[in-house]
Amino acid sequence: MGLYQNRIVVKVGTSTLTNEMGKSDLRSFDRLACVLSDIQNMGYEVILVSSGAIAVGTNKLNMKQRPSSMRMKQAAAAVGQCSIMFLYDKFFNDYDKTIAQILLNAEDMEQEEKKENLINTFNALLEMGIIPIVNENDSVSYTEIESEDRLFGDNDMLSAVVAVLCRAKRLVILSDINGLYDADPRLHPNAALISRIEKIDETVYALAGGAGSRRGTGGMKTKLRAASLATAQGIDTIITNGKAPEALYEIVNGGSAGTLFAGN
Repeated sequence: MGLYQNRIVVKVGTSTLTNEMGKSDLRSFDRLACVLSDIQNMGYEVILVSSGAIAVGTNKLNMKQRPSSMRMKQAAAAVGQCSIMFLYDKFFNDYDKTIAQILLNAEDMEQEEKKENLINTFNALLEMGIIPIVNENDSVSYTEIESEDRLFGDNDMLSAVVAVLCRAKRLVILSDINGLYDADPRLHPNAALISRIEKIDETVYALAGGAGSRRGTGGMKTKLRAASLATAQGIDTIITNGKAPEALYEIVNGGSAGTLFAGN
């Protein structure tokens, strides 16, 4: 079965949704809701995969730093998920859009019956013009928080799995960096942004560097793994800066923004 040409999955990371103080970046929520609503008005079906539950919950609970124990991480996730959905509901409502929450575990993808039900749910929501907001079910799914070999990783892999599941034509990963560079731009001021990559091989992985920002857990490597999964199914994958969601207009119009990994 082919891909839905007008279907787009957008993943937003913790570093985009929170500021340097670790608090919710309300302007980021607002701008993201505005652009996604506008893109839906242009005839696109939009699915948002959102990180940030543990970080927002940590702030809401007045914790000094991200918790280290499993039980406190899961408690923070449960509190943070409420706050995030409240903010999304508020801002999307300003643009006359209805949202829905979908929380996933790895098992939801592995059992055929559950997977089929999930696809039907996504399709029903999109047919009604509703924007599904997806997150890993961190408050119950301990493997996704702790495991080194996570199925999803910091929601980057989750967004690729959702894009494949929903047969979206495009996956856009909003990061805290403009895309993939030929060297680490934090260490090399002359590093150049790579605008297009046809194949993700060991040479490309070697450019990925280490972990992500101190507020998020995903680095460029997890994004490349997600891009590899999606592009293998023919899905164009773009990594671009989440602080400038307006880049999505360029992307849906076939323009250049960030790094495009061409679907194979």
